Amino acid sequence: MPITAADVMTAPAIVVRPETNMAEIASLLASKRISAVPVCHPDNTLAVIVSESDILKPFRESVRARRDWWLGVIAEGEELPRDFLDYLRRDTRTAADVMVHHVFTAEEHTTLPQLAELMLSHNIKRLPVLRDGKVVGIVSRADLVAAIVRTPAMLI
Repeated sequence: MPITAADVMTAPAIVVRPETNMAEIASLLASKRISAVPVCHPDNTLAVIVSESDILKPFRESVRARRDWWLGVIAEGEELPRDFLDYLRRDTRTAADVMVHHVFTAEEHTTLPQLAELMLSHNIKRLPVLRDGKVVGIVSRADLVAAIVRTPAMLI
């Protein structure tokens, strides 16, 4: 009997709503030691996924340099008020603002080789698992590796 997504997925999946802010998502990822989270509508249908890299994008050097340039233009040599600068530094984005819009998914009956093929061919690290269009779990690369360790005969 083949190993399927249902056998290796983490369930129930930890999910957030589109209106969840970046601070809440970052806290959730850190506390649960996960690297991404599905974003679901209230009926638990998948909207998209938000990952650590989505959270880190505003901190890239190129983004910071562009922001500093705009602040210089706005200030025109004058010092900007501290509360205005604090406001600009605050991350007001939500999951809806940053989510990846094309998400590969799997069904519960998807086999381990099929899961591996999807992940490797699309260079993705996790797959939300759906049942009737609703998120019921998530499979990561680590889940696949753990399954292989438990069942080394699969490699033959």
